[in-house]
Amino acid sequence: MTPCLKMLLLFATAAFVGACASRTPTPSMDRASAQVAGDLATLRAATASFQTLDSAVAAGYPRQVAACLVHEHHGAMGYHHVKQANLGRNLEVAKPQILLYERMPDSTYRLNGVEFILPYRFLPRDSAAPTIMGQRMHQEDNLKFWYLHVWAWRDNPGGVFANFHPDVACRGSDRKVYTPFPAER
Repeated sequence: MTPCLKMLLLFATAAFVGACASRTPTPSMDRASAQVAGDLATLRAATASFQTLDSAVAAGYPRQVAACLVHEHHGAMGYHHVKQANLGRNLEVAKPQILLYERMPDSTYRLNGVEFILPYRFLPRDSAAPTIMGQRMHQEDNLKFWYLHVWAWRDNPGGVFANFHPDVACRGSDRKVYTPFPAER
């Protein structure tokens, strides 16, 4: 390859990369980002008082949870405190069904995020995926519900809607390793 051709290829590559990097987001991307930001603000306002487990218990979430869920490679989810009264057909950003806590070394609990769930009895598995916070929910066939994690109170390198958090730890003997298994149909 001649030096001129190499220079031309280098210039064309740089121009292409520059054009891609300077591309402005589309209006739909802006709307989606604005919706997520607004929904996160609503969710944080609704769950701010649950920074202490006592406040969550006073609001109807259980104090005791059987296990802290961890993935052997991707981190953990933590303790799932499920408020049964929030289970229903309608999903509301301000009323998460599950609060995700981590037990700290000093035995206090830290609120890291929430999980929204919608049981299949309200929206069957073969339906179009429900959405909340502009996100399509995932299927959990073994437990028979739709779900979405939101790491509203702790930055997650995997993203706000990642299933596991690499920095969350399950420290006690009640640690349960999440192992997916085939759904029974």
